[in-house]
Amino acid sequence: MKRLKNTLYINQPDRYLSLDGENIVISCEGKEIGRVPLHNLEQIVTFGHAGTSPALMGKCARDGISLVFMSRNGHFLARVEGEVKGNVLLRREQYRIADDPSRSLAISRDIIAAKLFNSRWVLERMIRDHGPRIDTDLFRQRSGYLQGAIAAAGSAADADVLRGIEGEAASVYFSVFDDMILQQKDDFRYTGRYRRPPRDRVNALLSFAYSMMTSMCSSALEAVGLDPYVGVFHTDRPGRRSLALDIVEEFRAYCDRSVITMINKKYIQPDHFDMREDGAVLLNEQGRRVFFEHWQKRKYEELTHPYLDEKLEWGMLPYVQALLLARYIRGDLDAYPPFLWK
Repeated sequence: MKRLKNTLYINQPDRYLSLDGENIVISCEGKEIGRVPLHNLEQIVTFGHAGTSPALMGKCARDGISLVFMSRNGHFLARVEGEVKGNVLLRREQYRIADDPSRSLAISRDIIAAKLFNSRWVLERMIRDHGPRIDTDLFRQRSGYLQGAIAAAGSAADADVLRGIEGEAASVYFSVFDDMILQQKDDFRYTGRYRRPPRDRVNALLSFAYSMMTSMCSSALEAVGLDPYVGVFHTDRPGRRSLALDIVEEFRAYCDRSVITMINKKYIQPDHFDMREDGAVLLNEQGRRVFFEHWQKRKYEELTHPYLDEKLEWGMLPYVQALLLARYIRGDLDAYPPFLWK
């Protein structure tokens, strides 16, 4: 099994990255301010940075280290890629499945059922841990709806029906999202999902967490030889990593729970955001630093994978799910086993 390595986040916009032997050199205004050994890294994520040397980009491509460029507000811009890995027959079969509505639907149903299962787990966890502080009857009602939606997703007749089930279930789930925020209520209120751009602090955190998870899933799919741009549930669109977005569905509840924890434990504070004139709300440099600190810590938390029945770090799960998907596509498994959070 692959070993979980570290991710280097370059948060400041004035940092330049270069290569010196087996080390990344971090410079500011021409002066070296730090260096990091490459052998400890599996990913480098940069936000609005000053630049990266061609030598470092080439080294990352050769060594399979994902080098990801993000905008200041966390939107994916580009990624350095080396030689395409994986058996060409695997990708050809992936494309056949993507072009076959019935085969795509079989995987999509499992992914969306898992998403709803994991979302329901978040609600059940709130009832268990914070029953006296929430409307438990309301949460049980929403949980019961999601239970029915899980069964409906597993038998959806086509992709459009499945999207309808997923959309309605998401609406029911997010209808109590604000109730899960128990601290800092005056500054962190959720009134609806606003993506581009996020219009409040909660949406800014959710969008940022989803972007980080999408990057992880995309890298994992490439590592096992799959094309992250050709999905089964999300349709093809130029520049959209559709298969990565498919796998992200299984981990949205994890992102949601991480955001709720950061707010309720007051790791994230109101002054960790910038309010722009156009109404957009974005994490600032300090906010991203705090977010990464706790995001990275959670990646090393362990849980037992329900299908493999072995302990894994959270940060390994996108790779494990990508590997299981590749095995299914190759014909080694009878069905794709999505991740169920237990």
